[in-house]
Order: sequence, then structure tokens, then C-alpha cells
Amino acid sequence: DITPLAARAAGARIEAYGSAVLPGAMFMVGYFDDGVPVLGVPACGIHHPRTIFDLILPRVLTGETITNKDIARLGHGGMCLDCPECRYPVCPFGKGN
Repeated sequence: DITPLAARAAGARIEAYGSAVLPGAMFMVGYFDDGVPVLGVPACGIHHPRTIFDLILPRVLTGETITNKDIARLGHGGMCLDCPECRYPVCPFGKGN
């Protein structure tokens, strides 16, 4: 995965790369000097209806700065159970934050 390399080459600082959330273990979050976020979504985003992106995007859109510690906190409750009928966000996925 060259996402972090490309983000750094564009001038971003990588805050976190990798997570204890499935699907989404290779998620990346970084920031440019002006505070603009850079999110690297792993390929699971194509195949799964819910990923770490669903947990992080609302927080980013409200202007919250996501830290490596925030990503680590998502590990508790960080496994999507792929329920036959998805009821996200009314489920345990991502409730560790």
C-alpha cells in the first residue's frame, strides 16, 4: 500500500496508519499543515457496507482532529459482525470510542 507514501509526498503528516477495526485495518488518517484531513480507505470499503470510514467520517466532517489515540480506542467493539440484516449504527460496531 503506497497511500501513506503518496500522502507524505503531497505534504501531509500521517497521524495514524492501521487500526484495530475490521473491516478497515489498513485505514490511514493524516493532515496537511493547514488542517485539511487526508483519509486513506482500504479496499474493504468496496466490499463491505460498513467500515472504519463510517466511524471516522462523521467526526472529520464536524471538524474534529482524529488522533492515533482515537483510532486505538475504536479497537474495543471494532469488529463488524456482518449481520445478515445490517442495522448500523444500532449495533456494537464502533462503540468503543
